Amino acid sequence: MKSALKYLLPLICPLFVLLLPRDALPIPDLTVLEQRVIAIFLLAALCWILEPIPIYATSVLIIVLELLLLSDSGIKPLVSGYPEGQLGILMSYKQIMATFAAPIIMLFLGGFFLAMAASKYRLDINLARVMLHPFGTNPRAVLLGLMGITALFSMFMSNTATTAMMLSILVPVLGVFAPQDPGRIAFTLAIPLAANIGGIGTPIGTPPNAIALRYLTGEHAIGFAEWMVFGVPFVLVMMLVAWWLLCWLFPAQQQVIRLEIRGRFLKTPKAWLVYATFLLTLGLWLFGEPLGINSYVVGLVPVAIFTVTRVITKEDLKTISWDVLWLVSGGIALGLAMESTGLAKHMVEAIPFASFSPWLLLLLASLVSLLMANFMSHTATANLLLPLVAAVGAALPNLVEVGGLVALLLAVTFAASLGMSLPISTPPNALAHATGNVDTRQMAKVGVLCGLLGLLLCYLMLLIMGWVGYL
Repeated sequence: MKSALKYLLPLICPLFVLLLPRDALPIPDLTVLEQRVIAIFLLAALCWILEPIPIYATSVLIIVLELLLLSDSGIKPLVSGYPEGQLGILMSYKQIMATFAAPIIMLFLGGFFLAMAASKYRLDINLARVMLHPFGTNPRAVLLGLMGITALFSMFMSNTATTAMMLSILVPVLGVFAPQDPGRIAFTLAIPLAANIGGIGTPIGTPPNAIALRYLTGEHAIGFAEWMVFGVPFVLVMMLVAWWLLCWLFPAQQQVIRLEIRGRFLKTPKAWLVYATFLLTLGLWLFGEPLGINSYVVGLVPVAIFTVTRVITKEDLKTISWDVLWLVSGGIALGLAMESTGLAKHMVEAIPFASFSPWLLLLLASLVSLLMANFMSHTATANLLLPLVAAVGAALPNLVEVGGLVALLLAVTFAASLGMSLPISTPPNALAHATGNVDTRQMAKVGVLCGLLGLLLCYLMLLIMGWVGYL
């Protein structure tokens, strides 16, 4: 019965939504296209959770369904002939197809090239030897060390690139564990968790932070250092919480990790090129913004260098996890459909935020942000919610009860970064899932707990900061 439901639910539930009269759905004044997006969203969510088909296949299915049912090049009887205003806003088929080559996909590709080159020239093993040595042989201490290093990098560079690099370092560590040892799960999940949490620490750590700063201006303005006064303690506490959860849920059976990582850094011309490219790429990720170079463009630098110099050959290209790129593109396409058809904005506006008490507004806005961020881009979630929340918050004079507009915007922003319960929630999650060491249920168990505990910690810190007059 359970097996049958696994296959039937992803079909029955979306069909039920499509067959329902639009006025029977809880969101008023839905267009035909918005109703179809809800059905596709439900199909995707159930397929990603229950996995009746591979999760990358679900992503491809999303894109094809959007092209057929939502685009200006879709099935003609289904996208034309409706009365004016009833159909809704058609998406551009070019825009949907472009998700296969979205900037984040290029960043992924750069991360894959760095990881391949690191493995091929033993840079990953040597980095593991140098960086993990101070943390001894206790599995818990090594786990904490890996998380700390990952979080630190994520504060100043791309979370995706950090995850790709740290997962390559993790390979020799995982080799110590037996195949069925839960420690393998803990160590694999530690990297995306630390990368997602670490990005919260600085204004440049993750795009939602930068979006929030657009609305934290004038009397509500906060600077780089002020953000870190709140963000860094949050990251430190959440790192300990995530570390404890991993040790509790997936305790390592291996009591001692004796990393016999032997060897030395290679000194061949191509090895030196790999080292230099690593430093160049990391440097541009850290300091490229003042030069006008964003992290997505930087991601293609190692792709160009390694292919031109034959550090990476056509045989190496066959080993790239293309399914991960498809997985991410499906998540982008789903968020794009929600934005372009107006459904996401419609859903947010259907909630009467302005009529709520300040505490209820803070709670609901952050919970909506957390829920949305689990199924669509964190950046898209912040882009949709923060303008509305800022507008509503500015109109509520009694918002001072919860720390003012700054507290409301920080709660929603942090919640957007805490959405990390599924492989499609964040690129770091997708990379970790691609290793084959964790499944969706294990990731969801830790991600949901971290998200909810992170929100509670955020509320507590907002209270404390309000009491000391910071907000």
